[in-house]
Amino acid sequence: MYQRILMPTDGSECSQKAIDEGLQVAKAMGAQVTFLYAVEDISSALWISPESVPYGLQLVEDLKRVGQEALEKARQAAQGVGIAAETKLVEGKPVEAILEEAKNHDLIVMGTHGRSGLDRFMLGSVTEGVLHHCEKPVLVLRNK
Repeated sequence: MYQRILMPTDGSECSQKAIDEGLQVAKAMGAQVTFLYAVEDISSALWISPESVPYGLQLVEDLKRVGQEALEKARQAAQGVGIAAETKLVEGKPVEAILEEAKNHDLIVMGTHGRSGLDRFMLGSVTEGVLHHCEKPVLVLRNK
């Protein structure tokens, strides 16, 4: 039924729980897995003065490093259950990046922190954005 499963991650415990569950689905279906980490372009918010440029560049590199670490952790989890996985680190808005990559997959598996109220307003919800705009099935696992 599902041959290609996309599992976005932000490196959080919530994402890892979704990955663990998604890997069980992938194993049962004999599906291929892609892990995706999106590094959002924060340059427009950082380049306030010439003095901030070196710090902004370092921050972007740090975000990419964190993304690579999250992807490697996910890849190791897949390897641990005998599933070969592809990893992708992309630059862009997370919802847009996930929706673009979803075009090549049959199922998206992702976690949600279950935020509400002011937290949800301030932090947004990538999962909710994907749910509202994705044409593919999305399996959402809530972190409790």
